[in-house]
Amino acid sequence: MKPSIALQYLLPHRLLTRLSLWVARCEVRWFKDWLIGLVVRRFNVAMHEAAEPDPRAYASFSAFFVRPMKPGVHVPDPDPTALLSPADGKLSQLGRIEGGRIFQAKGQSYTAAELLGDEAMAAPYAEGHFANVYLSPRDYHRVHMAWGGTLVETLHVPGRLFSVAPWAVRAIPRLFARNERLVCHFDTPQGPMCAVMVGALLVSGVETVWNGINIPRYASRPVRRDFRGQGITLARFAEMARFNYGSTVILLFPRDTVRFEPGLGEDSVLRVGQRIGTVLR
Repeated sequence: MKPSIALQYLLPHRLLTRLSLWVARCEVRWFKDWLIGLVVRRFNVAMHEAAEPDPRAYASFSAFFVRPMKPGVHVPDPDPTALLSPADGKLSQLGRIEGGRIFQAKGQSYTAAELLGDEAMAAPYAEGHFANVYLSPRDYHRVHMAWGGTLVETLHVPGRLFSVAPWAVRAIPRLFARNERLVCHFDTPQGPMCAVMVGALLVSGVETVWNGINIPRYASRPVRRDFRGQGITLARFAEMARFNYGSTVILLFPRDTVRFEPGLGEDSVLRVGQRIGTVLR
């Protein structure tokens, strides 16, 4: 085992992530300016796309990381049947869920039931489709709806906080089904849809538009919240959640409800609102 992988198992994940939360919220001017400037230079962040292009104008590193974009930077595909990319980032994987298993990387897979933390809720996706989008530190960190739907329930699943960088995804078995995550179930006119917000090392928060901060607090047991009857309906392209620092969002669809664009594959660069497929009416 490579030292970098062994270290992933040995590191105190939650302690380091709590420390990163403190760092991200620090408002000491010289420190937050230095940290934001470091990330902008290191990752070549496109500040000209941000509503506030001056890195020093942000009150904290956390505020910088969830920065809104200028109007027109993200525009949804005009075709009303287009399935949209939920995030800026790279397509880690997409394809069929075969026998209930989701492909992670060469030689690696996990089950939809493991990912969702619930066999019954995973059943509609047994032979369905999935898309996995990785957000790097340079990307816009708000996640939008790939398709419109009404929130049914969420499940906060406790777990590890392994890095979700590509090198870790290739090496750590069942990584996405082991990391702490927020599973969001929606009902759409075409049937169920699921969006999984996967936490990661140094990701100090997962926040939703309907009830704010979900991670942290880190879970010691699964936490289920029922939203049936509350009328929380989000349109296609609407913002649904956000990450602090980079991470991954995984979309799941039942069989025969979507068809992905044929030109997409591993490492395809995506933008919020970009067409990634067609919803089959």
